[in-house]
Amino acid sequence: MTARAVHRGKRWIEHWDPENEQFWEETGKKVARRNLWFSVLAEHIGFSVWTLWSVMVLFMGPKYGFSAADKFLLVSTPTLIGALMRPLYTFAVAKYGGRNWTIVSALLLLAPTILAAIAMEPGTSLGTFLLIAALGGVGGGNFASSMTNINAFYPEKHKGWALGLNAGGGNLGVAAIQLIGLLVIGTVGATAPRLVLAIYIPLIVVAAVCAYFFMDNLSSMKGDTKAMREVVKDPHTWVMSFLYVGTFGSFIGYSFAFGLVLQNQFGRTPLQAAAVTFLGPLLGSFSRPTGGWLADRIGGGKITFATFVGMAAATVVLILASTSNSLALFTVAFIVLFVLTGIGNGSTYKMIPAIFRAKAKVAISEGADETLELLKARKLSGALIGLAGAIGALGGLFINLAFRQSFADTKSGVPAFIAFLVFYGLCFAVTWAVYLRKQQAEVASTRGLALAGAEV
Repeated sequence: MTARAVHRGKRWIEHWDPENEQFWEETGKKVARRNLWFSVLAEHIGFSVWTLWSVMVLFMGPKYGFSAADKFLLVSTPTLIGALMRPLYTFAVAKYGGRNWTIVSALLLLAPTILAAIAMEPGTSLGTFLLIAALGGVGGGNFASSMTNINAFYPEKHKGWALGLNAGGGNLGVAAIQLIGLLVIGTVGATAPRLVLAIYIPLIVVAAVCAYFFMDNLSSMKGDTKAMREVVKDPHTWVMSFLYVGTFGSFIGYSFAFGLVLQNQFGRTPLQAAAVTFLGPLLGSFSRPTGGWLADRIGGGKITFATFVGMAAATVVLILASTSNSLALFTVAFIVLFVLTGIGNGSTYKMIPAIFRAKAKVAISEGADETLELLKARKLSGALIGLAGAIGALGGLFINLAFRQSFADTKSGVPAFIAFLVFYGLCFAVTWAVYLRKQQAEVASTRGLALAGAEV
C-alpha cells in the first residue's frame, strides 16, 4: 500500500505519500512528473491569455484613438481580475480536484480569446476592450490552481525545483505571446492582431484535452476548503504575501508595461518595442526555477533578501538611464530586473512549504501525530500559495497604475521607479527582520515562528 498510488476511478488517487521514500521512488515520482508537465502546459497558455493585452496594445495605432493612459488602464484590468480570481481557483482545486479544474480553467480561456478576435479593430470602444480584457483575467487564476495542485504532488525536498519549474514554465507564456506578437508585426505589420489569437484558440483546446487524458486528482485535497480560513490567521501569510507583491507583482506588472514604457519614454515603434519586450519575461521565467533550486540549497530567506537588494540596485540604474535618456542602459537594467524577479519568485515560493513543514516539526516534537501534521502542512502551504499568488498579482496592478499616473503627470516613468525603489527597500528590510535576523532563531515560540525563520 505504501509503495503504490491507489486509484478509485476517473483519475482520482486515494493514497498519496510523497514523503515516503519508497513510495516516491517506485510510484510517486513518475505520476508527479506527468502531472507537472501537463500542468505547465495549461498554465503556460493561461499566462499567455492573461498577458494578451500587453501585445494587443502594440497593434493599437492612432486609428484606435487611445492615449497612453488608456492603454495602461487596458493592461491593468486583466491584472486586477486575475488577482481576484486566484483565491477562487485555489478553492476550486480542493473542491473539484486538480485535474478536473485544469480542464475547466483551460476551456474558460476560450471566451476572452474569441471575443478579442471579434473586437480587435479601430472603432471598438474602450469600454468594450476593457470588458474583454477583464475576462482575460481568468488566465491569471490558472497559476494559483496549478501551483496549489503541484505543491501537493511533491515531497518537501523537491518542492523548490518543482514549484519553480511549474511557475517558470507558466511564466514563459508571457514571453511566448510577445514573441508571437513580434513575429506577426515583423511579417505582416501591426494591422493583423487576429493572427495572434488564431494561434492560441486551438492551443487552448489542446491543453484541455491533455489535462483530461493525462492528469490526476488527489483525494487528500478533496473538500479541503477550511485550509484558507486557517492560513489567514498565520502571521507568516501576510509577510510572504507582501514579499510576493515585490517579486511576482514586479514580474507581471513589468511584463504588461515594458513595451508601453519603451514606446512612451523612448519613442519606440510597435516593432521596435516588440523586438525587446519578450526578453525580460523570457529570462525572468527561466530564472524562476533557478531561484527555487538555490533556495533548496542555500535557503529561501537568504536568496529572497539578496534578490530584493539586487532589484533595488537595478531600479537605481533605471532611474539614471531614464534621466540621461540612455535607451541601451535602460533596456539592460530592465532585463536584469526581470531576471531578479524570477529568482525571487522561485525563492519566495520555496519558503512557503518550508515554513509550514517547520511548524509541523514543532508540533511533532511536542507529541502530535506525524502523518496528520505533515498532511496539514501540505494543505496549509497550498492555501497560502493561492492567497500569496492573488495578493502578489495585485502588485502588477499597482505597477501599471503607477506608470499610468507617472506618464500622465510628467511624461516619464521616473516617479514610478522611485516609488518602486522605496518598496524594494521595505521588502529586503522585512525579509531580514523576519527570516534572517539572528535573534529570530533564539526566540522560543509555540507557533514555530523561530524554527520557520531559521529553516526557510
